[in-house]
Amino acid sequence: MRSIRNGKVDKVLLFAVLCISLFGILFVHSATYDPINYPGQLSPLAVKQCIWILTGLLIMLLVTKIDFFKILNISVVLYILNLLLLVLLFTIGGERFGARRWLILGPISLQPSEFVKITFILVLAAFLGERRERGGSFSNFFGALFIAFPAMALIFLQPDLGTALVLIPILFSMLFICGENIKYMLAVIIAGLSALPVLWNILRDYQKTRLMVFLNPNLDPLGAGYTIIQSKIAIGSGGLFGKGWMNGTQSYLKFLPERHTDFIFSVIGEELGFIGAIGLVACYALIFIRGVRILYKSTNIYERAIAAGVITLIAFQVFVNLSMTIGIMPVVGLPLPVISYGGSGTITALIGMGLLLNISKRTSR
Repeated sequence: MRSIRNGKVDKVLLFAVLCISLFGILFVHSATYDPINYPGQLSPLAVKQCIWILTGLLIMLLVTKIDFFKILNISVVLYILNLLLLVLLFTIGGERFGARRWLILGPISLQPSEFVKITFILVLAAFLGERRERGGSFSNFFGALFIAFPAMALIFLQPDLGTALVLIPILFSMLFICGENIKYMLAVIIAGLSALPVLWNILRDYQKTRLMVFLNPNLDPLGAGYTIIQSKIAIGSGGLFGKGWMNGTQSYLKFLPERHTDFIFSVIGEELGFIGAIGLVACYALIFIRGVRILYKSTNIYERAIAAGVITLIAFQVFVNLSMTIGIMPVVGLPLPVISYGGSGTITALIGMGLLLNISKRTSR
């Protein structure tokens, strides 16, 4: 244990995390700046984002110092508590835009579906690690599906299709890394694709509209297609070098909705241009590469499973968010990790980074 405590964290990964944290503060401020009511000051939302990022970084550092297996030992309890919070949303959850996703605790809004991404990774890693001698068996695969189903169902019913979908690639990546049977995974994928006509019928009307608008944004240019059209205009108008920080007209003139949350990458593209956007993508790519390196150097199944889950979580959200802002994927409401405004999502992503840094200490001994 002394050698683990004295292990060195991956400094390159830590640097990349600090870079995207700074990006988050700068562009939440740019997207929400109010020169009339708060001239020369951080906007209230930017102040909150600063607090959440600092809180998340402190938790991240704490996670790097905790004995790895102490976290796994309480993973079942954490996951069950998280599921109970998801159930609680249906009775006392705050409603926004027709969805019950937030628990209102005084001045703080808690989004349990964000934290379930981490608790799910932990409990699945514990399950697969404890049953490693049964790797590849149908009982292992079915058990993993049984663990995933309650969270996915509760999140889908909020409704929050995007977050529910995130758990699927996390599940499959962890199963693959732990040596589970690929045939079972392919069977589930084929069954899911075959069920698409049925799934279409259970989608909400606004979810169907988003999918139709993805195929043709001009179908409803002043309604459901408005955001994606404005997002493309913002990114395209940035050109090679952008208009300069806080000089984005789509953001400043408030043409772009959700510019500080799901579509913050559009603000970055407009203000920093192609070069700045590539710089941000490079930071995420660095996190992915270092994460894969940590995964490769991991010495036991628990480390490998958690590393795979966290890497997939970050990579999938980045890919989907960037894809929907440039119009090559439907809008599903997934934030850009650490950069999009939001406390629960920011802290969750930084906890995931803390888990990777924890594993990096163990692999460096």
